[in-house]
Amino acid sequence: MNLAQKYNIPKDAIITIAGTVGAGKSTMTQALAQALNFRTSMEKVDNNPYLDKFYKDFSRWSFHLQIFFLAERFKEQKRMFEFGGGFIQDRSIYEDTSIFAKMHYDKGTMSEVDYKTYTELFEAMVMTPYFPHPDVLIHLDGPLDSILDRIKQRGRPMEQDTPSEYWTEMYERYEQWISHFHFSPVLRLNINDYDLVNDPDCIEQIVAKIAQKIELKRELSR
Repeated sequence: MNLAQKYNIPKDAIITIAGTVGAGKSTMTQALAQALNFRTSMEKVDNNPYLDKFYKDFSRWSFHLQIFFLAERFKEQKRMFEFGGGFIQDRSIYEDTSIFAKMHYDKGTMSEVDYKTYTELFEAMVMTPYFPHPDVLIHLDGPLDSILDRIKQRGRPMEQDTPSEYWTEMYERYEQWISHFHFSPVLRLNINDYDLVNDPDCIEQIVAKIAQKIELKRELSR
């Protein structure tokens, strides 16, 4: 019996992992997928033609980057719909719109016209039948110092060259965003409360918390 059966998690569930850069979304996605015998929907970074350019010039490439991510995430939404669920998703489409695009618009690194085009496209996508909202959204958070340490430790050059003020602002925007997120139940996990690398058995504690959120959702919908 896998953990999905043990904790009565539906085989068609969609569980989305959200959190700022460095929070450990990919590690959590892989661990949960293995524990529940679910498929993964991973954020595509390595084949992104705009990412390196973006970190060198936010104003020039922010719109291009966000449109690329929006298209990739919508294709993943459609893929999950066609499979009938059973996915752990690395980062949500909501973060792109409510945090990243909004931050660049507010800071003047995305024009008003580009931001309007982007948000209208997002809203049109949300209205399609290929857009399943997650059964649970897991928000990985924790102290800002811990996040900055993780970004430093993984050593990606484009992230190391980015001023720490950028990560601080993103962190604060995540805190504001998750407080108002309403599309699905939210499970907040402090990244300092578990260690999936050195203590893989702690994944069962997380699965149990996911099951509680899904059961609460069932009860509220009755």
